[in-house]
Amino acid sequence: MVLFPSFVNGLVRTMSLKKEKSCKKDDGRKAVEALAKEARKNELLLSSSGIVKSAKANNFASLFTKKGQKGEFGCQENMIFSGIFYGHGPWGHFVAKRVRKLVPASLLCNWQESLAATSLDLDFKMEADRNLNEFDIWKQSYIKTCAAVDQDLKQQTGIDSFRSGTTALTIIKQGEHLIIANVGDSRAVLATTSEDGTLASIQLTTDMKPNLPKEAERIMQSRGLVFCLEDEPGVYRVWMPNGKTPGLALSRAFGDYCVKDFGLISMPDVTQRKLTTRDQFLILATDGVWDIISNQEAVKIVSSAPQKKEAAERLVKCAMHEWKRKKRGIAIDDISAICLFFHSPSSHQVHKTNVVE
Repeated sequence: MVLFPSFVNGLVRTMSLKKEKSCKKDDGRKAVEALAKEARKNELLLSSSGIVKSAKANNFASLFTKKGQKGEFGCQENMIFSGIFYGHGPWGHFVAKRVRKLVPASLLCNWQESLAATSLDLDFKMEADRNLNEFDIWKQSYIKTCAAVDQDLKQQTGIDSFRSGTTALTIIKQGEHLIIANVGDSRAVLATTSEDGTLASIQLTTDMKPNLPKEAERIMQSRGLVFCLEDEPGVYRVWMPNGKTPGLALSRAFGDYCVKDFGLISMPDVTQRKLTTRDQFLILATDGVWDIISNQEAVKIVSSAPQKKEAAERLVKCAMHEWKRKKRGIAIDDISAICLFFHSPSSHQVHKTNVVE
């Protein structure tokens, strides 16, 4: 399990690329590396496994994992990249670590190239058209990134990703716009204030499970099988045509090449949402939370935390308690959560806490 919240440093500085007609791939990657190096030098890219408060954006993030590696977080010009990568299988930890390392830089490079390739001058478009074009650029950048990262895994001789893989749930918050990309069954839930003043939950992602009609259709058309075992009623898994392995309870993931020819894909489900003043915070969490706690319960737990910096830890510990209470005898899954608050006062101090392992 790897928890990785991080800002894609330097995105704002590259906006001049919109008016360019071409961009060489090597130049783009060199620019990415230079921006990342400068960001670390200026402490814009910070290592953290707990909470982060930044003067660079009007946001506050609370992060917690019951087992895992430290992540990274940074803010600049009110733009944030954040994500959770959850590995599974014997080499899942290494797969997740590799994916979390590659995604931000690859995404930035593909975003730069997509901006340069478009002939549209977004500054002079109608607002609705401009937002649509910006989303399409992000979507195509995500699709290219996920394909490239999945291919990289296949070529890694030091990582056995044949029967191991990772999910990836990432978001980009750019001002009031939120771009969500989901590969797997981690989930993003938004807490928003309803008309009567109470907090309501809105699920922003779809859990990519094998029993979803479109997912099941794709798997079966690729000769894969979808069924659940007698001792796991309701838990549908992807199987090879022989019905013996691997029994993967996901329809999308990085790695897991044993079933990549039988319907499993790494293509992200990319969506967007325009945030309003009613939207209070966003929860990103692995399936270990959602298997035992409902969306509304999670929103209630996070909102009831005495301090925002304790919110993610409170949610994880509540999930752990419910696992022990409701699923006695069943091993507790690795659980991680990120809580991103939208209306926290800016601060000139960055706070960090340690991961509890």
